[in-house]
Amino acid sequence: MQLVGIARSAHAAPVLEAKRRVHYRQLATGRWINRVEGGRHSFGWSINPYRGCEMACQYCYARYTHEFMELEGGEDFETLIFAKQWNAREFRRELERVPMEEAIAIGTATDPYQHAERRYELTRRMLEVFATVSGRRIWITTKSDLVVRDLRVLQRVARRNVVSVNLTVTTLDVELARGLEPKAPRSDLRLAAVAALTGAGIQCGVIASPVMPGLNDREEDLKGLAVGARAAGALWFGGGVLFLKSPTREVFQQYLEREAPWLAGRYERAYREQARLPRAYQERVEGIFERLRAFAGLSRKAAPYRPPDWEAGRQMVLGL
Repeated sequence: MQLVGIARSAHAAPVLEAKRRVHYRQLATGRWINRVEGGRHSFGWSINPYRGCEMACQYCYARYTHEFMELEGGEDFETLIFAKQWNAREFRRELERVPMEEAIAIGTATDPYQHAERRYELTRRMLEVFATVSGRRIWITTKSDLVVRDLRVLQRVARRNVVSVNLTVTTLDVELARGLEPKAPRSDLRLAAVAALTGAGIQCGVIASPVMPGLNDREEDLKGLAVGARAAGALWFGGGVLFLKSPTREVFQQYLEREAPWLAGRYERAYREQARLPRAYQERVEGIFERLRAFAGLSRKAAPYRPPDWEAGRQMVLGL
C-alpha cells in the first residue's frame, strides 16, 4: 500500500527515543493551529502538540486519529507517541492569522501535558510564545499535574491574555481510576494542581468526563468530586457523557470484560449502533451537575475577565 499525507510522514518519522514499551517519534507538521469546525464549541481553534497518548485511558475518543496514519487506535495509540517538530517562527506566523476574538484551545484531542511533555516541552514552548502577545483567549485541558511545572509562564501569559485551565478528574475512586486511566496521574494530584494554579491566580475548573453508566455516574460520588473541586479553588464544574465509536468502543468493551463484566452486555447493546447514549440519560446527568454546582457554589463555565495588562488586538511584542 502506498502511503500518502500524514500516514507517509508518520511512517517516515525519526525515532526520538525508545523505551521498553513506548517509542517517541518526531512528526513533521504542516500546521500547528487548526480550525474547529461545526460551531459546537466555545473555541474556534485547537492545538494538539502530540499524537497518541501514553496515559492509555480506556475511553479516549481520540484513538481513531492514529488510523489516519495507518496505525491502530488500540495499542499503537498508547505506544507510538508523535511529538510535532517545533518551529517557533511558523507557530508565531500561524497565531497571527487567528482572529483575535476567537478562542484557542490546547489539548482538544490528546493531553498537552502527557508524559512526552516532560521530555520535549512543546506545550511550554507554545506558552512562551503566548507570553509575548496580548488579547488572546486560551483554554488548556489536561489530566496531569505536570501543568504546575509551567505555573510561572502561565502567570506571564495570564497577565495579558485570558487563560482558563480545565483539569479532568473522572473519579475519586482510586481502583476505578487505576483501571480506566492506568498511566494518568492520581486524582488527588490533579486536585492539588488545581489548588496550586488557583493559588497563583490562574482560573481553573474541574471536568468530570466522561460520565459512564454504572461506573462513575452516581450522584453521591460526583458530589464528592464537586466538593473536592471547590475546596481546591475551582470556579466551574461539569462533564459530559461517554462517547464511544470505533476503535475506542472495542478498547473500552475489552476493559469492561476484564474489570466489570456485569456491565459489558449493557454497554455493548447501548453503543452497538450509536456513539452517544439517549438524550434522556444525558439530560439526567446534566441535572445532577446542575444540582451539584448549586450545592458547591460552582459555575457551569468560566466567567470572562480582563487581565491586568490586556491590550485587545495587540500581536507580537517587537524584539521577541
